[in-house]
Amino acid sequence: MLKLSYKNYLLAVMVLVGVVSVLDRFVFALVLEPIKADLNLTDSQLGLMTGIAFAAFYAVAGIPIARWADTRNRIHLVTFTTGLLGVMLSLCSTVTSFFQLLLLRAGIAVGEAGCMPVGQSILAEYNDRAERPKAMAIFAMFYPIAMIVGYLGGGWLVEAFGWRTTFLILGVPALLTALLVKFTLKEPRAEQTKEQATPAPSLLSALKILWRTPTFRHLMMAFCVTYFFLMGTNQWLAAFYMRNHSMGTAELGAWLALCWGVFGIVGNYLGGYLATRYAANRERLQLRCLALIFILGGVVSAVVYLAPSQSVSLIFVAFSAVIFTTCNGPSFSLVQSLVDERLRSLALAILLLFSNLVGLGFGPLAIGVASDLLQPIYGDESLRYALTFSTPGVIWIAYHYWMAGSTAEQDIENTLSNGLNVQEA
Repeated sequence: MLKLSYKNYLLAVMVLVGVVSVLDRFVFALVLEPIKADLNLTDSQLGLMTGIAFAAFYAVAGIPIARWADTRNRIHLVTFTTGLLGVMLSLCSTVTSFFQLLLLRAGIAVGEAGCMPVGQSILAEYNDRAERPKAMAIFAMFYPIAMIVGYLGGGWLVEAFGWRTTFLILGVPALLTALLVKFTLKEPRAEQTKEQATPAPSLLSALKILWRTPTFRHLMMAFCVTYFFLMGTNQWLAAFYMRNHSMGTAELGAWLALCWGVFGIVGNYLGGYLATRYAANRERLQLRCLALIFILGGVVSAVVYLAPSQSVSLIFVAFSAVIFTTCNGPSFSLVQSLVDERLRSLALAILLLFSNLVGLGFGPLAIGVASDLLQPIYGDESLRYALTFSTPGVIWIAYHYWMAGSTAEQDIENTLSNGLNVQEA
């Protein structure tokens, strides 16, 4: 019972870490328009700030952080990165130029990089292959929870106090969470003796191991394209509703919190439950279902942007939230099952490196540039059509998930049988 209680407590705290680590993303989405007016920025500059400037540091910092997480104390690491995030967020309240904000966004990215790979690595040690889809789905709930808090709380704070004070306040929860991690969580490896501990392979050997795994290669492509066509474009969702449906920040925050936040939690739980209940240890079936889900999600996304009324558009946002978040548990669980325990953080960091650089790095920027280019043709509707034209990209995503399903179970069995197998790398 004690072990089960700590296992559940660990999951709850890691969800909290996840919430504070991405909370700023939704607040930034709400304040793009006020920041644009205050600092006199263009859509392309906003795309650069929310895209490549953030993603490059997030992705590159993830590699050394993951190497630390695969070999040393992960609790100390999460404490440091979460604390750093809190400091950087509060400093955003002092910026007076685009360049200053760009630098602080880079610092925030480094702080955020300590959440996903490290958290999933720790949780994977407490959940076996069959349980991981559900555990990873619950952990992934941090994103829609942060969306609820960010959109509701952020929308209210921005309207009441302005965007600068909002960011000053935003750093406090991250600092408090860092203290909670430091004093209440323990590193499982601390109980191992030197003889029990398995040394991690060199970075070059690790990269060879990952690259020679067909499922990992398809998964990396799926993540990259997903981040480009979905995660990147989501940065513009708030601006879309402000421009095309004349919504204020508080109203918009409340609706997006309901549609993406609440229904995102439902989707995460549903995906984890279904995978664990009906497809445990059947990754082929899980991945084939994900491919079909992404196709459906692309159709729903197109309706979101083209719907003639605000109410219809928001209803389909709720549908898309359920559809896309069902994929989180099975996809992240696969990463943890596909590789040896000494490569878990690095494997996810590699995926996030490329998906953030290619996807989140250029996704928002591409939409911003496309909106600027379409402006002479569509006028105030340019952002609507820039977003709509991105939706067919789900076909590319679905292809790689389908192909990953062909090799996933065999690759997992190879890992279980051979372990790291460094000498053959």
